Amino acid sequence: MIRNFIKYRISRTQLLRCPLLLGCCLLMACSPRSYVTLLENTDGSVGKVLVSGEKGSSIIDKPSFGAALDGSSKEPFSVSGERIDQDFKQALDAQPVLPKRFLLYFETGGAQLTAESQQLLPQVLDEILRHPAVDISVIGHTDTAGDAEKNQELGLTRAQSVADLLISKQVQVLELTVSSHGESNLLAPTPDNTPEPLNRLVEISVR
Repeated sequence: MIRNFIKYRISRTQLLRCPLLLGCCLLMACSPRSYVTLLENTDGSVGKVLVSGEKGSSIIDKPSFGAALDGSSKEPFSVSGERIDQDFKQALDAQPVLPKRFLLYFETGGAQLTAESQQLLPQVLDEILRHPAVDISVIGHTDTAGDAEKNQELGLTRAQSVADLLISKQVQVLELTVSSHGESNLLAPTPDNTPEPLNRLVEISVR
């Protein structure tokens, strides 16, 4: 679960934070005229918030829309990306880098990444470099074709091959965990002894 915050600008330089769970949204308030803006979460989802003040109330349920904190907005108003960047720069810059997950897929029966997944590796490395003290977990998965014990070993082989690849790029990590789920915890549920490309993968979590 991602913790989200409402941020109220009470002066030009001071912010107060109040923890609020709204599913998948981030709320902030600042500006010469105090207002609240709703932003998308990293997965593209959006929550909903009721803004109520002495002059009325309104509901925001669309990203990049705002409402005055005193409730004077009859309807939520659109807030441009440029205005958000300007009004909330200090608060946005203070946000920690959020964890990110990557799924790399493999050819059948071995530890060879698909061509599409090989093209994702630069993105993984760029994300690792964004974290000052990075913690990485690499989990290998397989489909249900074949023997479960051998699939457990294959999942670990896949995970270790990706971990070795990251280490070869001389990335600096605080902790690197390598493990295998084998044919358990399937991304795409299937019966036993079923080949499934979506289950031949390594899951990388960067945090």
